Amino acid sequence: MNEYLWLIPALPLLGFVLNGLVAPRFGKGFVKVVGPGVVGLSFALSIAAFCEMLQAPGQSITQHAFTWLESGGLYVPIAFVVDRLSGLYILIVTGVGFLIHIYSVGYMGDDDEYAFWRFFAYLNLFLFFMLLLVLGSSFLLLFVGWEGVGLCSYLLIGYYFDKDSAATAAKKAFVVNRIGDFGFIVATLLIFMNFGTLEFAEVNARAPGVLAAGGGLVTAITLLLFLGATGKSAQIPLYVWLPDAMEGPTPVSALIHAATMVTAGLYLVARMSGLFVLAPTTMAVVAIIGAATAFFAATIGMAQYDIKRVLAYSTVSQLGYMFMAMGVGAFMAGIFHVMTHAFFKALLFLGSGSVIHAMHHEQDMRRMGGLLKHMPITGYTYIIGALAIGGVPLFTAGFFSKDEILWQSFASPAGHPLLWAVGAVTALMTAFYMFRTVALTFFGESRVDKHTAEHLHESPWTMTLPLSVLAVLSIVGGWIGIPHVLGHGVGIGNALEHYFEGFFAKVPAEVAHHEASTELLLMGLTSVLALGCMYGAYVLFSRNLARAEALKKALSPLQKLLEKKYFIDELYEWVVIKPVYYTSKLLLWRLVDVRIIDGMVNGVGNGVRHVGGALRIIHNGVIENYAVGIAVGAALIFYFLVY
Repeated sequence: MNEYLWLIPALPLLGFVLNGLVAPRFGKGFVKVVGPGVVGLSFALSIAAFCEMLQAPGQSITQHAFTWLESGGLYVPIAFVVDRLSGLYILIVTGVGFLIHIYSVGYMGDDDEYAFWRFFAYLNLFLFFMLLLVLGSSFLLLFVGWEGVGLCSYLLIGYYFDKDSAATAAKKAFVVNRIGDFGFIVATLLIFMNFGTLEFAEVNARAPGVLAAGGGLVTAITLLLFLGATGKSAQIPLYVWLPDAMEGPTPVSALIHAATMVTAGLYLVARMSGLFVLAPTTMAVVAIIGAATAFFAATIGMAQYDIKRVLAYSTVSQLGYMFMAMGVGAFMAGIFHVMTHAFFKALLFLGSGSVIHAMHHEQDMRRMGGLLKHMPITGYTYIIGALAIGGVPLFTAGFFSKDEILWQSFASPAGHPLLWAVGAVTALMTAFYMFRTVALTFFGESRVDKHTAEHLHESPWTMTLPLSVLAVLSIVGGWIGIPHVLGHGVGIGNALEHYFEGFFAKVPAEVAHHEASTELLLMGLTSVLALGCMYGAYVLFSRNLARAEALKKALSPLQKLLEKKYFIDELYEWVVIKPVYYTSKLLLWRLVDVRIIDGMVNGVGNGVRHVGGALRIIHNGVIENYAVGIAVGAALIFYFLVY
């Protein structure tokens, strides 16, 4: 199988080529088969590669396709690696990506043929670059995929390019990610200068001998890598692009938020765990930024009315959870939440898309209500997704992965009770605002306008089938990570912990000991409070909207602050964008460009023109003058030759 690893990313690339070049001749039917079909084949190959990896020595298989760069001490092959981390990732990317492609057939079905094949071409290309990022054996190959998903996010977020808001959101995503990419590039150069290689395996293995633990160099490298991760995975201060990415079609939102681009930063940190554990300062920064982002984004999600925007801030918040886990050295817990989040967040986004599709592209929850009776499959699957992200105990995938992160943030040697407290409060807010979306959308009295209400209906099977599959995964997906405190008594082990045993580097610290009763107490406390928040949100927003409005008016200043997202976009506008704009306009354009650069270029041209004008006087067409000139020239030459 290792001889065919290249086919896993190559098949989506083939889909991009076929949809881009051939599809215009054959129409939508061709795209409906090729677009999802190539991803389905890639998923099948990923399963085969994953199974072979589990049986391979060292649980890793590699394919060296060919040499890409070789110059001096630089050697970069095109090599694909499936190990325990990339193996899990390719299953998530291709599996969830396949379901999103099937869903897109129904969701995008009303688009004209040109837009339809263009959409699937971009979607296939997105998966190609994400798989290249995950499977690449080196920083350089990962960087190609890294920049590729950035390009595809620009194309897909700006898919409706005739809308100013979509075009602006696409540019915002592209520019903000370039800031993070600067950190990634500088870190890569520092790694090559000190290691002489860009291969992940060699860098991780040699890191303890090359870099001093806690030293300035390893801290600088890891902070720069984390800067790159904050761009891709939308952490403070580079999170601002992700909520605006809602301007793209809903399947794009599901793909970006659940299975691809936003998980790239987490993949990078987990892949380079050997470097990060040597930098305790960086680990603390990662944990603090993650916790702050989780809390900050959750507060904003409490006050939004656009259903997709609520889910967007939920994604930012959940990514913060994952980074908090990475920061305390719980890499397995962070990746566990990456997996479960892919299931329930894809489900929630696709469920919201089903609602938006039925509501003729209405996204404001204040104009919804009572949709469950019209869209039972969409409604019940969305509720399962909300239960999962809310962390309903012993029932959903989100409970196991979320609780693992909370426990590790409290009990691990690098953890702290304050991190647990921030994470726990964030979990309660998540439970509240997610069931706020459930109540406003599916329960209570209908607030749908009369014309739309007459045409409400369940989505086609191409949309409801992926919803049903993701709903099942959102329940059973967490069972592979049942914590010891729950599974020990019934003889169930933590399969995911066993799977990753010895893979990630460990934080060099004394082992912290905590009683099982402490874990059960904290688990029970957050679970009971989360259930209370869910019920409170359901009752308040489905049965007592008048009370909810009264509460909103009573908290008007806070409500406005949260609705306006703490005015962070406005702050960036005045502190960053406008100064850069006016500096570019007044200094760089009018002074440097117009006066200095143009002045030099135009000055050379004007000088040549004036010299030519002076010399033109000599060429007056009078033969006698030319004869005199020749004679004088000859005399001067004779004089210099003789004397």
